[in-house]
Amino acid sequence: MKNYLKKDEWCIIEEGLMPEYNCISESVCSIGNGHMGQRANFEEAFSGETLSGSYLAGVYYPDKTRVGWWKNGYPEYFAKVLNAPNWIGIDVKVENETLDLAQCQVSHFLRVLNMKDGYLQRHFTAQLPSGKQLKVDAQRFVSMADKEIGAIRYSIKIENFSGKLSLRPFLDGDVVNKDSNYDEKFWDARHEETSEDEAYITVSTKKTGFVVVTGMKFQVLKNGQVINPNTQPQTRTRYASIDLDIYVTAGDEIILYKYTTNVTSRDYAEGDLLKTAKERISQAFSKGYDLLKKEQAQAW
Repeated sequence: MKNYLKKDEWCIIEEGLMPEYNCISESVCSIGNGHMGQRANFEEAFSGETLSGSYLAGVYYPDKTRVGWWKNGYPEYFAKVLNAPNWIGIDVKVENETLDLAQCQVSHFLRVLNMKDGYLQRHFTAQLPSGKQLKVDAQRFVSMADKEIGAIRYSIKIENFSGKLSLRPFLDGDVVNKDSNYDEKFWDARHEETSEDEAYITVSTKKTGFVVVTGMKFQVLKNGQVINPNTQPQTRTRYASIDLDIYVTAGDEIILYKYTTNVTSRDYAEGDLLKTAKERISQAFSKGYDLLKKEQAQAW
């Protein structure tokens, strides 16, 4: 394998988008805090080769072992760590064009895992098929100071156009495991709800009965000022999202802060999960991204 990653004392660095190594980079640049882990998948849509992965400690499924007759002695079942609800997702559109790095001309791509302060960061410039250009700077972490909290700072700078920028932060519990037998899904839907700036989904594992509530709350800034764009909350089975449209011109910078939580029935009574998730989100939102990141760095 090509040694394509650069290193220094504290960082693993990928310079340039290399789709053929993307799944490897997603593994190498994963983040985690002992309660939850997250592969280095992109927040925005990506139609190239990728292996999505969000994981919660101790949440498993007793999957049927399928091996050949020559492997006598293998257990009938094994505990599979499940792909948990996707909490990082942020769909991005410019007018009717989706930001998808597999369909764009990408330059200045940089993915860095900072192991001193404990966060993942990406930079890139994308030219859409229409010629519209934007620059993205994305940071995220799962907190060592507060194990149930994850946070994302997603910055978009408009380079050469005016028009409508659409963002859709979402939570998706309709996830799959690549190694599942017969494409089996392991999560049952329990509950979905949204408001103008918050969303929550509740799902439970088949057989083992673990219950998970994943929640989010967001804030949007335009050129450094908090704005309140019109929102359109949406839900479907195991999924919740909030659409927002922002009209932008060249030189504008839009920042979306997305605060998330994952709470499970391993730690709380099932009846308290949604209430607890809302409390955790409120606390994280009140602190704000910069303080959360500072606390994370100190704990790390």
